[in-house]
Amino acid sequence: MTLARVIGTVVSTVKHPKFVGLKLYVVQPIAPDGKFTDPSFLAVDRAQSGVGDTVLVLTEGNGARQLFRESVLCIRSVIVGVVDAVDVP
Repeated sequence: MTLARVIGTVVSTVKHPKFVGLKLYVVQPIAPDGKFTDPSFLAVDRAQSGVGDTVLVLTEGNGARQLFRESVLCIRSVIVGVVDAVDVP
């Protein structure tokens, strides 16, 4: 799992059939203090998140296949949760 912030949306008129009806966002990994740590990447939204939200992103294909109940899937990164707060002592 990766802690990330949604920084933008992706709009496409032509896409792979597995992406039809799904929201696609640009997310950028962050540290617990909110600072960006790694390059941004694309993720499919399954948690009804939006731009500016802090989210949990599943970043491995097998977990995504299990979420979508597909044996073959072209989706690798999936937003699986919206984070309300991060508390690090």
